Amino acid sequence: MDGKTLARTAAVILVAAAVTAAALGMSRKQDKPAGEGVHTTAGLMPDPVRDGLRHCQALGEAALRDDGCARLWVQQRDRFLGLGEPSERSTGGPAFSRSPDAPQRVGQ
Repeated sequence: MDGKTLARTAAVILVAAAVTAAALGMSRKQDKPAGEGVHTTAGLMPDPVRDGLRHCQALGEAALRDDGCARLWVQQRDRFLGLGEPSERSTGGPAFSRSPDAPQRVGQ
């Protein structure tokens, strides 16, 4: 065998070994980390906010006009942002601040 053939054969064997090792690694079941059990039990606890949000999701576009859904969205937003008490902002108004350069509407 000359050097080129030997190098090609070695490269093919190494690639085949790497593919086999990757396939075996992917097929094995991995053990769960120690802290993961806490998250799975928390998912089983009933959460009224989550249930309400799922109800609003099922309502579709009608949820935009539902006051209960608006309150749930405000509560979920405050919970996500880590705010202790609900926002004082009105749920019916825009959720953004108007820039000073923006044109004013006549009705305001």
